[in-house]
Amino acid sequence: MRLDEHEPLLSKVSTGEPESHVIDDGLLDPVPSRNIDDDVLPETATYGRNLGWSGAYIVVISRVIGSGIFATPGSITKSVGSIGISLLLWVAGAVLAACGLSISLEYGCMLPRSGGEKVYLEFTYRHPRFLASTMVAVQAVLLGFTASNCIVFGRYTIYASYGHNATDFAQKLVAASLMRVITVIHGSHVKTGIAIQNAFGWVKVFLVISMGFAGLYVILFRPTATDLPASERRAFSWDDLWEGSNWSWGIISTAVFKVSYSYAGLSNVNNVLNEVKDPVRTLKSVGPIALLTACIFYLLVNIAYFAVIPLQEIKDSGELVAALFFDRLFGNSIGKTVLPLAIAVSAAGNVMVVTFASARVNQEIARQGFLPYASLFSSSRPFNTPLGGLIVHYIPSILVITLPPLGDVYAFILDVEGYPGQFFALATTIGLLKLRKSHPDLLRPFKAWLPVVWLRIGVCLALIAAPFVPPKGGKGDASFFYATYAIVGILIILFAVGYWPSQKRNFKGRDKPEKDESEVDVPETAIVMPTKLRFQGVDACLSRSFESQAVLHAIDYYNAMISPDLVPVENPENPYRFSTSDARFLPPTVLYNLFSIVFSHELIRCNGLHSDNGSQSSSVAVYSHRGLTL
Repeated sequence: MRLDEHEPLLSKVSTGEPESHVIDDGLLDPVPSRNIDDDVLPETATYGRNLGWSGAYIVVISRVIGSGIFATPGSITKSVGSIGISLLLWVAGAVLAACGLSISLEYGCMLPRSGGEKVYLEFTYRHPRFLASTMVAVQAVLLGFTASNCIVFGRYTIYASYGHNATDFAQKLVAASLMRVITVIHGSHVKTGIAIQNAFGWVKVFLVISMGFAGLYVILFRPTATDLPASERRAFSWDDLWEGSNWSWGIISTAVFKVSYSYAGLSNVNNVLNEVKDPVRTLKSVGPIALLTACIFYLLVNIAYFAVIPLQEIKDSGELVAALFFDRLFGNSIGKTVLPLAIAVSAAGNVMVVTFASARVNQEIARQGFLPYASLFSSSRPFNTPLGGLIVHYIPSILVITLPPLGDVYAFILDVEGYPGQFFALATTIGLLKLRKSHPDLLRPFKAWLPVVWLRIGVCLALIAAPFVPPKGGKGDASFFYATYAIVGILIILFAVGYWPSQKRNFKGRDKPEKDESEVDVPETAIVMPTKLRFQGVDACLSRSFESQAVLHAIDYYNAMISPDLVPVENPENPYRFSTSDARFLPPTVLYNLFSIVFSHELIRCNGLHSDNGSQSSSVAVYSHRGLTL
């Protein structure tokens, strides 16, 4: 046996963490720990790690490919005026998306747990207390609507049925009906909703791949210039590429928001890392490959648009550029009916995925007390579905679909969705630099290149300021004031800041609850075995202040190798008032193997378990086994 095997894995030597981060009120504080080490350690997957590499890739790429590539090229080209700037923006959008992805990769590899941006902001900005949580909650509720893809669904469905003769009211009616039907499906039959959205997802991926190859075919086998109409003969000459270009920074920034919308979702797998096998390695490869895939096919599809459709028709097409593409490529029968319906199905699939995820987020926000009538919106009754979260998602989505001016709905929605997100992107990026300075010892399997981090900060600042730069002619891509979307976004952020004091008051008193004299002081470094089980099985709850990661790594290893099979108990009760982030659940067989290694017989005495410092309790034990090798 080696010498180091005789030393306690959870030694009493300090890890070097500043004392200000140490909480010595044991496990009696029900709020999450402020110790940074507690969040760095990965959470175990209660339901097992079921997503392999291919599953994680589908989670990302099916979220990235939505209605953007079918609907935004027309409005982008109309704004910037030329083919050259339009194509350049799609490449620039991929570069900017890569910068944002690198930030998400560093955070995700450092904090391999589910939650995404919510976890990162709460982890980085712990003071003022609950401010980051409130900001994320308000953003999720007010800006988490699913309206843009509903509008695309309505427009393509009406186009397939009636062509260009349909009214905007009819398109909005179809869009609102889709939102209502999806809410009913997800609110009543969870498995049915999942099956439908998976089928829609595969249709969407197949459709974009087909369009990409169609674009490649057009590029390689398009007619010679002499065979083309005069209006299309020099469409790709260098001079004509930049003809009519509008280099106004306000216009460019608005177009960047629309392009960014088409690349949104690259960090979607960060939201479900608890269920990903080998999460760090998977995360480092899935995102970049999905970005490269999307960029290549987006460029091919855009080039196909410009090769098939005259430039002026693209500018006038609005959100129907893909329908015009199919019409000119395949004729009236297929181009005006079948393929537009396929795009509508793709948009509907995106709405289903986003609605399902947003409902779960809203339900969790309600459970944390950040919404009024929290007990109502956090309930899963009567169908054991996130019906309350679906209602929270449905109301703003319907309002955004129906209230804005009819002709400018889609462009306004994209701008409002994209603008406030720049503030949160800026906060996470600056927070990354903050963590590097304050906690350089944190394990970072992936580290973003520093110039990329600063580029991301500069771009965020530029995009925040850009909407207030008057565009050429004083008119943006909407009929109303060009900076309206920025003002609305800022008002939402200010509302979140104003809403925060009420949440702080709601949580006041939870910070330092009065200690019951009958409760036992639990050592900071402890494995707690509750006397009353939270699950039908056995669970292991780890304390909040581990000075060594050895036991956590052992438990994570077992969870990765053996999928837990636990059945939740109705109204679970935790005698030690752990927060959910403090619990690590294991099945009985795994506990037997783990605890047979962890607990040596010296710790077991007549009436309880003894710690190294002599304290005794019938429910706690300090791990100090001398012979464990991992």
